[in-house]
Order: sequence, then C-alpha cells, then structure tokens
Amino acid sequence: MKLIAINGSPRKGGNTEALLEAVMAPVRQAGIETELVQIGGKGIKGCLGCYTCQKRKDSRCSQHDDMLNACLEKVIAADALLLGSPTYFTDVTADMKAFIDRVGFVTRSNGNLLRRKVGAGIVAVRRAGATHALDTMTHLFQISGMIMPGSSYWTMGYGLQPREALGDQEGVATMQNLGENIAWLMHKLAG
Repeated sequence: MKLIAINGSPRKGGNTEALLEAVMAPVRQAGIETELVQIGGKGIKGCLGCYTCQKRKDSRCSQHDDMLNACLEKVIAADALLLGSPTYFTDVTADMKAFIDRVGFVTRSNGNLLRRKVGAGIVAVRRAGATHALDTMTHLFQISGMIMPGSSYWTMGYGLQPREALGDQEGVATMQNLGENIAWLMHKLAG
C-alpha cells in the first residue's frame, strides 16, 4: 500500500510540509509506504478545458511541459492521496488548484480512477481562510468517489514562520490522528 502526499506550498520545508510529515508519520509506522511530492512553485499550469483526456482515454493530460503527468501516474498507482496547501487569500495555492483541476478532469474522464481510494487534505494557515481551502481540496475527493477519513478536529495547523505550525499542539495532534485514521482505513480497505 502507498500514500502519495502532494505539497502545494512553494515554500519547501515550511509549515505545509511539516504538517504533511506529521500526518505521514503514523501512516509509515503502520507499515504503509509514503512519498511526498513537491508541486508548489513548480509551475503546474491550469486546465485548458480541451477535452483531449476524454478523447484519448490514456490517463494523461494533453499538456506535457510541466510535472503534472508524472504526478498523475503516482496518484493513480497509489492507494491514498493526501493534499496539503497553505492558505492564499482564503483558498489553496494556484499550483494546488491547477493540480486539482487537471487530476480531477483526467481521472474522471478515464473511468473515475480515484474512486474508492482514500483522500484527505490538510491546510497550513496564519490566521483565517483555512476552512475554505480545505473545502476546495475536499471537493476533489467527493466528486471522485474517494473515501475521506476524519480526525479529531479540522485538519489545519497555525503558524507563519517556517515549521512554526509544529508549535500548534492541537493542530499537530489533529494531523497525527488523521494519519492514524488513514492507516486504519487503508488496512481495512486492503483487508
């Protein structure tokens, strides 16, 4: 079993990455492979609405000049998808939104390839807007027929400076609880 975590923050080593790692730690402890993929700051382009993925049915996006197709292969092969984004004007980063749009369009156009995989999202936030950003990610999981585990609270952590969110004790506990629930669910589904 494998979980792919997507970091939508352009700040490598920042709060979003730290929170994603807090979720992945109990998943790894449960014997599940994890991989963190950095998309933030990598220039993923938005969906063109060209419908080529619907026509070709090859599980790929027609755009080949960014990293999306390589990410898409990993997501399709994985059993769980964990998305993480900081809050930018009460929503996800542009890279995360482009990822959601293109991955959603391609996977739904090719037989709903995310159906019944585990899906969860986490948000790093300084002060406000995290619930909306989390909702944006959740829409991908819902429309794709993914199974979403809960946690002990909304999956957001507070901090401004790099890794400051690790000082948010409730946020970190929420991430760890989410990781435990993801691992439990993945084992049940594999069962």
